[in-house]
Amino acid sequence: MYYKYYKYVFVALVFILSLNPSQSKCVGRFVNPVIDICWKCIFSLKIAGVTVVKGNPSPETSRKPLCLCKRPPLPFPVPGIPISFWEPVRLVDVTRTPYCLVNMGGVQIANTGVRGRGDVTEDLDDGTHHSFYHVHWYLYPITYWLEILTDFLCLESSAIDLAYLTELDPLWNDDEKSFILNPEAVLFGNPLAQAACAADCVAATADLPRNELFWCSGCQGGLYPFTGTIRDHMGGVQASLLVAGKFMAKLHREGLLWGTYGVQGLCDKYPMPIIKKNMYRFQMTYPLPTARDCYPMGHSEVTWQGGKEFPYKGSDFGYLIWRNRDCCLL
Repeated sequence: MYYKYYKYVFVALVFILSLNPSQSKCVGRFVNPVIDICWKCIFSLKIAGVTVVKGNPSPETSRKPLCLCKRPPLPFPVPGIPISFWEPVRLVDVTRTPYCLVNMGGVQIANTGVRGRGDVTEDLDDGTHHSFYHVHWYLYPITYWLEILTDFLCLESSAIDLAYLTELDPLWNDDEKSFILNPEAVLFGNPLAQAACAADCVAATADLPRNELFWCSGCQGGLYPFTGTIRDHMGGVQASLLVAGKFMAKLHREGLLWGTYGVQGLCDKYPMPIIKKNMYRFQMTYPLPTARDCYPMGHSEVTWQGGKEFPYKGSDFGYLIWRNRDCCLL
């Protein structure tokens, strides 16, 4: 399989880049797929709408015993069994240091030409804190790579790759320019809209976030605008989770992230320009992995953030993104 060779090329490239002397301000570590990943987060497992293995709360799925999907080159639909599970698919860096690959061992691949270095500043007028972070997005289909579920067509089978750096995105550090992607942001920059996020916070912490409140990221704050700027910085964990959520909402709007759950997702991914928050769960990988659990988007970080942020090596963050997947197993 060609993907086995890509693995060695990717590791070799990261090793070469790690020799770059400009990495003095860059910190991080490689994810250990054995002890750093919450493997029980794959559950709950549902087959034909029936929960076979209990686990984390999951969105509603198809309750039909059979599904039909077209599978080229066959000219007719093929019957299968609906199955639903959680899949670890992406890694994300949230860093104050441009071009710092936190989840790749703390490698800094460049050090020039970037505005905004992520300092936390205080507004002297109202006492609030502001911050800015860059994001790096990795394809990370670790379940497929480790061959945990062999011959399982529902798993994403791409190679591990660095897919997106916000340092190269002119919209990421400019709230005004980002209006091109999210013109509806003007509707949610008011106290009433932000107050509604309290209901999303409660729902995400107790069960799953509310997709109707699509402008909220639960207890972390509002998702708009789709930039790396945090207007109400209450802590590194809160800010980094919010930045990761804003970035994912941005990818959905750009058509780079698609839907994978529900009846529509049984046969293939489908366009989802507005993020469905209950489709994702977050697990911290850096500075300290939360290997025992993963949390819905918008879940209160107060219950688990203790000791997860500290000076120097604990000011940048890495997360593993879990995605709910509905699939017609043929």
